[in-house]
Amino acid sequence: MAVQYPDVRTTTDPHPLEPLRAEEISRTSAILREQRELGPRVRFVSVALQEPPKREVLNGSGAGTPLERAAFVVLYDRDAQQTIETVVSLSAGVVTSWRVVEGVQPGVMLEEFFATEEITRADPRWQEAMRKRGVTDFSLAMIDPWAAGYDIEDPLGRRLIRPLTFVRSREDDNGYARPVEGLVVLVDLDLMQVIDVRDYGLVPLPEKAGNYMPELMFDDDNRPAHTHSRDDVRPIEITQPEGRSFTVDGHAVSWQKWRLVVGYSPREGLVLHQVGYEDRGRLRPVVYRASLSEMYIPYADPAPTHRIKNVFDEGEYGVGLLLNPLQLGCDCLGEIHYFDAVANDQDGEPVTIPNAICMHEEDYGVGWKHTDFRTEKMEVRRSRRLVISCFATVGNYEYGFFWYLYTDGTIQFEVKLTGVISTGAVPVGEQPRFGTLVAPGLYGPHHQHFFNVRLDMQVDGERNSVYEVDAAALPPGADNPYGNAWVTQKTLLGRESEAQRLINPFVARTWQIVNPSSVNELGQPAGYKLMPGDNVLPLQQEGSQAYDRAQFAYKHLWVTRYEPGELFAAGNYPNQSQSPGGLPEYVKADRSLEDTDVVVWYSFGAHHVVRPEDWPVMPVSYAGFHLKPVGFFDGNPALDMPRSAPACHTDDDGHGGDASCHSEMSPGETVGESAREQVAE
Repeated sequence: MAVQYPDVRTTTDPHPLEPLRAEEISRTSAILREQRELGPRVRFVSVALQEPPKREVLNGSGAGTPLERAAFVVLYDRDAQQTIETVVSLSAGVVTSWRVVEGVQPGVMLEEFFATEEITRADPRWQEAMRKRGVTDFSLAMIDPWAAGYDIEDPLGRRLIRPLTFVRSREDDNGYARPVEGLVVLVDLDLMQVIDVRDYGLVPLPEKAGNYMPELMFDDDNRPAHTHSRDDVRPIEITQPEGRSFTVDGHAVSWQKWRLVVGYSPREGLVLHQVGYEDRGRLRPVVYRASLSEMYIPYADPAPTHRIKNVFDEGEYGVGLLLNPLQLGCDCLGEIHYFDAVANDQDGEPVTIPNAICMHEEDYGVGWKHTDFRTEKMEVRRSRRLVISCFATVGNYEYGFFWYLYTDGTIQFEVKLTGVISTGAVPVGEQPRFGTLVAPGLYGPHHQHFFNVRLDMQVDGERNSVYEVDAAALPPGADNPYGNAWVTQKTLLGRESEAQRLINPFVARTWQIVNPSSVNELGQPAGYKLMPGDNVLPLQQEGSQAYDRAQFAYKHLWVTRYEPGELFAAGNYPNQSQSPGGLPEYVKADRSLEDTDVVVWYSFGAHHVVRPEDWPVMPVSYAGFHLKPVGFFDGNPALDMPRSAPACHTDDDGHGGDASCHSEMSPGETVGESAREQVAE
């Protein structure tokens, strides 16, 4: 299947919200070295597009003089132990701002991540702990650098990380089958040395392997297990003989009536810009910017090895840096367009992740259907969706981030969770209290995953209001004489202090973002509603790291007035933070939210009580939400979907496999006519 089509174009001048290109990243680092004389121990944490002001984009996007191209750079000076934010104008070739940010630690850099493994492996105290467990070939140790979080015993003002150890039996072995329980290491990343090793007691390494690749599966006697793949799986092929329905110009995408720009940042990964829908010849905006603003994964096991597992995968590592190169037919199926992602290494040079973002169309079953049983005339239209996705590997876990655009104007965001659980060990025969056994002596601790998506809304314009909508049963009385009546109650979330809300499925709670100045032909304000999916709240109590650092997860909905620098639910620098940043700070201003430029933040969680079926690699689980139009259109926007060509197949016995292809009635006879004739007889 072809990957590129003639409908893909690349313009000379990038869209103002298009990610930085490789040559722009190189030029950014060159300008900084030339104009700021960076020392050899100044490291480039991240280089990303400095997005132009929203008003300039809306006034000048796609016409006139190109807007300024600029890069926002986070640097870390190891000698001075300083975090620096700087902006470089690529249009002018100058550094336009330079600011030292006091008292924060930027996210863990990839060079630190890989160096931690070698530093830990060379430490004599760690080696002695491994010998106690019968491990003498240290090259088989698999060391996962976990973000340090904070501990009251940690030395202040130092850049720290806490690696955990697992043991492989051979190359490519699943090391998570043999966790080294009770061994906790602390590394100083500025000194590049281990500063503390604590061994809380010997727990035998689990003996059973946990491999999932067929060529590595062995039985208990270390002989090939001779497992076979299923032989009853027939190929599924997705073809579009006339080509794809979307066009791509650089990063600008048109698909049916949808228009958007596909973006990327090394911290957030996939970003969608200027999502709009063409309605009767007019492009109507829906969302100005949509992005994953933070991820937080707290573990519920108080054991020393596991209580430290409280990670902000985005703010502490950078999801965009960890994206996978995707493979046709494996990660994405069908007629695909790929976007490469360009990040940076710690020297400030570009690093390209090929095929990091996948875009394709999917059939999504019946979109709408009705049969008039009196006339036997039936109309059915199939639904289709545009899929824009990426996968990130964060240590043991894989996260798929999927945006879906539907033919009926719906937008969906879905996280697909898979990969390998982070494991713990117990003596064989013992049951873990805070987790589930998945193999003899091996368990998966209870934990939760929390995500926050930032939606810079622009429903038919920049001036929006947000309402909480509940279903409410009326009390018995004149308005409800039969006890069956209920209504919807809309409550305006007028200020930031009022716009910190929880889901309530018992009243079918949704939140509507409306434009009071734009009404449909029925006089209703144009709107979109946020529909929660499965969700949960953190169970970590006051005094826990989750409570102290991840306040965004304790409310499902937050609404703030738009402010350009407010991008991340847990703040700009959650690494080693000891207090909540981000949303709790943003809302202290208690700004008015009525008929203004609003940002909707939605937090949702995946509650993971591990199952044996999650081992050795997890089947995908799902979490997310929908944005559905409410009064945005005057009717069903998918009414004009074309009829599908009738098609069917024939079973081996010659009978039609589809009811529409095989009938006992004479030509032109309907089921209704046949039934009426039988009644008449």
